[in-house]
Amino acid sequence: MSAAGPVGPRRPLLSRRALRGPVLLLSGALLASGCGSGAANDDAAAPAGHPRAVRDCGHDVRVTAPPRRAVSLNQGTTEILLSLGLADRMVGTATWTDPVMKGLEKANSEVPRLADDMPSLETVLDAEPDFVAASFASTLGTGGVATRERFTRLGVPAYLSPSDCAGKDNSGDGDGVRSEPLTMDTVYGEVRDLARLFDVEERGEKLVADLESRVDRATSGIDASGVTLMYWFANSTSPYLAGCCGAPGVITRAVGAENAMDDTHEEWPQVGWETVADRDPDVLVLGDLTRKSQTAETAAKKIEFLESNPVTRNMTAVRKKRYVLLSGQAMNPTIRTVEGVEQVAAALREFGLAK
Repeated sequence: MSAAGPVGPRRPLLSRRALRGPVLLLSGALLASGCGSGAANDDAAAPAGHPRAVRDCGHDVRVTAPPRRAVSLNQGTTEILLSLGLADRMVGTATWTDPVMKGLEKANSEVPRLADDMPSLETVLDAEPDFVAASFASTLGTGGVATRERFTRLGVPAYLSPSDCAGKDNSGDGDGVRSEPLTMDTVYGEVRDLARLFDVEERGEKLVADLESRVDRATSGIDASGVTLMYWFANSTSPYLAGCCGAPGVITRAVGAENAMDDTHEEWPQVGWETVADRDPDVLVLGDLTRKSQTAETAAKKIEFLESNPVTRNMTAVRKKRYVLLSGQAMNPTIRTVEGVEQVAAALREFGLAK
């Protein structure tokens, strides 16, 4: 989900500071004058193989040289860039729900964190970026840090994860509605796009091959047909549950199970607890988040609620303690969705619900 809601409602949690004109003008001037902005450089001076462009969410993202001062506005794009070995070409990250992916701790520690939540445009521009990437239209769009068009006018190419626009309508107030099920191919396409823009295609292909291999190993021979899953991201008052077709849908299809909320195409609809109890899934997949923007962020808080609430405590999954704990990033359309496939597959086998 986006940073605010499941990751939750698409509107930012914290109002951004009013942007001061002189500061923005200065930052824009710095960007246009060189600070490494690939979009501002002359094509004649571009290195071999450049300029390069990728088609992304209806926009052409073009760089005249591999970015050297990238800012990632969401954890998902951050972890792709770090996995591609690009920490030395990053000058900022923001909007986190979880600790960084295992194996990336050292690389992540070398990159400044501009904000735990959504940063202001002023803060981003102060880092003098030559490239910006984001996982969600709620971050890189109206109501977020800034629109990609505004970044482009400032001489900063801006990339939005295709998983948040391909077959998805973000025009409403929620986390979007999918007309087509997300697949991991879209996430792999994002890896390849970023690898191309940064001129590290071989690293991109290696990362994709590794992710594909992990999915194959995790799901080899698994059969969870007839098993129902329900994914709870956050909020104990009106829980955000996964609809049919986002990252949880990728996980559910990979293991051959069924999503108890499969009848909605909303990414993360909010429902009442009576609906949850009535659906009575075999297994509850719980977001285990470290951020503090919603109620019941951690898995421990979720379990405490489920086992004490009179509406939920007699549910099958609660009585049998069939809980699977996932990071927020594993429940988002990111490279860590592969973690979700691995962990859910392993848990279903452990519960004796899959061969």
